[in-house]
Amino acid sequence: MPELVLPTADVRASFLEAMDEFVAEGVDRSQTAAWIDVHAPGWTEPERFEAFVEAVRADARPDSPRPDWHVPCTTLWWIDGTDYLGRLAIRHVLNDFLLDVGGHIGYDVRPTRRREGHATAMLRAALPWAAQLGIDPALVTCDVDNHGSTKVIEAAGGELEDVRGVKRRYWVPTSG
Repeated sequence: MPELVLPTADVRASFLEAMDEFVAEGVDRSQTAAWIDVHAPGWTEPERFEAFVEAVRADARPDSPRPDWHVPCTTLWWIDGTDYLGRLAIRHVLNDFLLDVGGHIGYDVRPTRRREGHATAMLRAALPWAAQLGIDPALVTCDVDNHGSTKVIEAAGGELEDVRGVKRRYWVPTSG
């Protein structure tokens, strides 16, 4: 049964396959691509991959070095055993950009595992994590034409606040 966990090198092979799927899609919608750029070249090698995982985990710490525009972020991976299924990011605070566009929570599911309910389960599983970080409610956004994400967010209890440009903005309760 899938679970939401902190990033782990144990799923390296499956994670790399998933990244290839995003590339094959033609448009890498995975936020993980930005991290890969930081750790390239050679990030796929076991030692470098472990460093990549540690850097992603460290991003949750408020004292970790980051660009001024970047906020502390807890990244969680949706895995089933050693099968990487997706990623979810919980941004601890909202800057102006995140308030308008990105929200507290963002997620993606590897292309070959979409339409299996993973995004819905992943978002629901993340809500207690967000509550533990003092986030209630959580802002979750999606593109206006992304009907799948609209359904995912609404299934988690999201209430539409407004539409800003190409983004639908929902507030999702994280506690009881």
